[in-house]
Amino acid sequence: MQEISFRNDILPLKDKLFRLALRITLDKGEAEDVVQDAMIRVWKKREEWNQLDSIEAYCMVIVKNLAIDRSQKKEAQNVELTNEIANSFNTSGPYEQLVNEERLKIIHQLINKLPEKQKLIIQLRDIEGESYKEIAKILSLTEEQVKVNLFRARQKVKQRYTEIERYGL
Repeated sequence: MQEISFRNDILPLKDKLFRLALRITLDKGEAEDVVQDAMIRVWKKREEWNQLDSIEAYCMVIVKNLAIDRSQKKEAQNVELTNEIANSFNTSGPYEQLVNEERLKIIHQLINKLPEKQKLIIQLRDIEGESYKEIAKILSLTEEQVKVNLFRARQKVKQRYTEIERYGL
């Protein structure tokens, strides 16, 4: 095993950890607090770092658990994610940009309405780009369960999005 450094191995994960916390808590301030608390917990367990298979999975599990605890206590309502992704689309005019922003809003709303497990799996796989194996470790599931839940979540979002596009809200 290689030597794990807080500065080089853990601190670069903070943006990914923040996005996961934000997906769960749906509140920017809460997500920042969760990441800060997680970093403190990881630091306190620094003697155990070299025994871990994946420091990233360890950090993600801590953030997931803290965020779920906080969101259950606060009973957070669904909030829109920022439209940073919408700004990345290369559109030819303001109309196309508006249409893309609206589509992304609808997709985010549909993802936020999914069951918690499916929402987390979509976040980790499609947004964070984690492997099935890493997601299985983080969520304490088998890889097959991750794949099935991801398939069902994508199907549900696709079906509902198609209904909205065809028939409106």
